[in-house]
Amino acid sequence: MSSITVRLAPPALWGVILPAIVLLLSACTMSPPTSALRGTGDLGVVIERARGQVKVVETTGRSVLADVEGLGDLSHASVVFSRDARYAYVFGRDGGLTKVDLLQGRVVRRVVQAGNAIGGSISHDGGIVVAQNYEPGGIKAFDANTLELLADVPAVSDDGKRSKVVGLADLSGRRFIYSLFEAGEIRITDFSDPRNPKTQRFAGGKQPYDALVTPDGRYYIAGLFGEDGLAMLDLWNLGKGSRKILAGYGKGEAPLPVYKMPHLRGWSVAGGRAYLPAIGRHEVLVVDTDTWQEVGRIPVKSQPVFAMARPDGREIWVNFAFPENGWVQVIDTVTGQVTDTLQPGRAILHMEFLSKGHEVWLSARDDNRVVIYDTATKQRIGGFESPSPSGIFFTSRAARTGF
Repeated sequence: MSSITVRLAPPALWGVILPAIVLLLSACTMSPPTSALRGTGDLGVVIERARGQVKVVETTGRSVLADVEGLGDLSHASVVFSRDARYAYVFGRDGGLTKVDLLQGRVVRRVVQAGNAIGGSISHDGGIVVAQNYEPGGIKAFDANTLELLADVPAVSDDGKRSKVVGLADLSGRRFIYSLFEAGEIRITDFSDPRNPKTQRFAGGKQPYDALVTPDGRYYIAGLFGEDGLAMLDLWNLGKGSRKILAGYGKGEAPLPVYKMPHLRGWSVAGGRAYLPAIGRHEVLVVDTDTWQEVGRIPVKSQPVFAMARPDGREIWVNFAFPENGWVQVIDTVTGQVTDTLQPGRAILHMEFLSKGHEVWLSARDDNRVVIYDTATKQRIGGFESPSPSGIFFTSRAARTGF
C-alpha cells in the first residue's frame, strides 16, 4: 500500500499562505460579480397597454432590460415605487395591483382587488400601498411587502350611495387624500392604525375628476368637471375647510367638445405660477400661487391633456387630445410664449422627464415606439420599439410627494 507524505509549509510562511487561501475560497463563493450589480436610480417602466405588460428600462443607456407579462388590463394604468426604488406597484383598470421587482424583471405578487380601478399611492414610509377604485367606489390599503389587505374604506355618501374615487395622493403620517366624483367630497384617511383607519370629510365641488398635491405638500387641488373652477384644500389649515379657486374662468364662453379629460397630476407649479390645462379649450391657464388668481392664458395648438414642467421649471411641455395628439408644444415660463412645436409621433399619450430634466421620454402609441428628446436642443436622440406604449414612469418618482 502506497503512502502519501504531506509537507507543511514552515510556520514563517503561514501568515502569507492562509490569507491567500481565504481569498481564494471567498472568490469561489461570491455571486454575482461586481460588474453585474445595478442601482435602481435610473430605472423605470413603460406601460404596454395592448399586451398587459410592462417594459423595465434604464435611462443611462436608454435600453430595455426586461419585459414583464401578466399584468392584466392596462388600458388605464399608473405606477408608484417603493422607497428604495426596487419595486414598482402597477395599478390596472381591471382592479389588479401588481408588485414588480425591477432588478429581477418579474412579478412578485398580484392581487385583483376591485372591479374597476384607476390608480393608487404609497405611504411616505413605504409600508402601505393604497388603491383608488371606481367599482366598488372606495379605497383599499395593502401591506407593501406582502400585498395583504389591511383595510377597505368605502366611499359612501350620506344617502348611502357609493362614489368613484379619483385624485388619490399621499400625505405625511400614513395619510391619504382623495376625491369622490358623485358625492363631490374631499376626504383624508389616516392609516396610522392600518386596521382602524380614520377619515375626515370636506366639501369638494361638483364632480371632481382628478386632483394633485402641490410640490411643497401644502395644497390639494381638485379639478371639477361639473362646474368651472377648482376646489382647493390648505393642508396646513384644515380647519378652514376647502374653497373654490378660478371660479367661472370659462363663464360666458361656449366650451368645445371634450375629447379627453386633462390630467391635473401632470400640471405644473414653477416659479410661483401654476400651469394647468383648460377643459375644452385650446389654452393653458396661468395662476399665481400666492393669490390663486388667474394671471394669464397661453394659446396652444389644441386641447391640452398634460402640461408638465421640466424639473427646473424653465419650460412647460404640453401634449394634446385627439385629433391633434401627434403634437407637443413647449412653453417658455419666462416669456409665457410657445417656443417650439414638435411632432414626435402618432398619439403622444405620455411624457416623462429624467430627474434633472435633460431628456424627456414620450410614448407614441400608434407608432409602437418610445421616443426620446434632448430638452435643450429639442432633437430626437433615441428610442425603441414598444407595442402600444402609454404611461412612462421613472423611479425618481419614489422621492416625490403625490407621485
